[in-house]
Amino acid sequence: MATASKVKLSRTNVGEFHTPGITDESAAKASEVLQENHENHHIFFNSSGFHNHIAHHMLTIYALGVSPSVIQRQYENNRSYQRPPQPLDKDVLNGLNDFSEFKKHLGQERYYHDFLVFFQDEMEKKGWQAVVNEYVLKGDEQADEMLIRMYAGFLHPIIHLGFGIEFEQPAIVAEALAQAAVHDGWMGKFLIPAEKASASGTPGSKSLASLLDEIRADKKLSAAAHWDDDNKIRDGILARASEEAIKYTRQYTVGQDQLEEKTAEMINAAIYYTGGAQHPPKQIKFDFYYMHCVNSSIFFSVFLKQDWISQKNKTRLLEWKGRTDLVMYASRRSPKPLLDEIINYKPKEPSNEGGDPWGSIFCRVGKHEDDGHASKLVRALAHGEEVCRPYEDREAFRIKNQMWLQLGHMAIDSVEDTGDTWVRSAGFDQAWEKYEDRPRL
Repeated sequence: MATASKVKLSRTNVGEFHTPGITDESAAKASEVLQENHENHHIFFNSSGFHNHIAHHMLTIYALGVSPSVIQRQYENNRSYQRPPQPLDKDVLNGLNDFSEFKKHLGQERYYHDFLVFFQDEMEKKGWQAVVNEYVLKGDEQADEMLIRMYAGFLHPIIHLGFGIEFEQPAIVAEALAQAAVHDGWMGKFLIPAEKASASGTPGSKSLASLLDEIRADKKLSAAAHWDDDNKIRDGILARASEEAIKYTRQYTVGQDQLEEKTAEMINAAIYYTGGAQHPPKQIKFDFYYMHCVNSSIFFSVFLKQDWISQKNKTRLLEWKGRTDLVMYASRRSPKPLLDEIINYKPKEPSNEGGDPWGSIFCRVGKHEDDGHASKLVRALAHGEEVCRPYEDREAFRIKNQMWLQLGHMAIDSVEDTGDTWVRSAGFDQAWEKYEDRPRL
């Protein structure tokens, strides 16, 4: 049985999106390596806040049906550069029950281990769902401090939380809460004002796709981030065009009776601007920052299915995600999504007719040696195809039909291609200078 300190996967829950035929042996191997990671590694592999992606990677390739030997090999590839957590500080741990002490230790990576044990202890007493509701979704000052941080670090904390909830692993949920606690809280300077400004108006009246168009047309907002900004949201958008950012993001609202469609719309919009952010005649590459908006999108389908999360909180989670996606889009100079690049793409290895058209893509990405970003992207794309299918006749859903499979091929081909795996800040010409032009036919 999975507990707050023990990872135990089971074939009774193989995730929101998964391939058939997952074995007990793979579940056991994934549980084994995730347990080792849980006990021995910090959530950041260095003091600069670079994320340990092992939990994301192992759970994704497990859901995509890789063998136990592949799980072990991929784990070993990424174990080598991890570091241990800081020693537990009993005085800090004992003080975290007091909000003033809790708040004082937020945003400092050296307290990850203390927060982890604190949340594990809370889960043992109250249950993991109750702890998430209390410390992330309650709506008081403490929970909002945590919820803000869930959307920090290019969405890594909420991705981690999503995995924990998806596979019903309290230990992974505890890691996610501790991870959020040691992230910065500056996204609150955007998310809270945007939420307050959104109070008036009709829920769901503006689609994300139409807001992307408006943001791209706003030259002040789209040019607010500079190439040499250290963080293009914080130091670009929020420093130079915060009013404009709030002007557009406040218009993204969701009615509680719209949650299913609006979740699909969010997924579609994130994939639209991520997959379409190409720069012909340069190689096909996906933007590193936009990719996280896609990789996190699958978990909002997971949140929808949790009966212990209120409709109000499901709505709030989705609105914050949509607003984060919009500001992320603007922070990379709002490149025009080029749908022809998707529609006319020629895969390196076209799908075989008659079988699962995604099968070869899943096989290749499961064995691809990286830190898990590529497999997360492919799984999120395949999931997006499923959830968006009922709405593809609507204008707000610009990715449709065969574009999904085309994007799957683009993703795996691009990460296997030469050059850096991900382009960083795709709306800047400088980001593409290091890449080759495509061969002329």
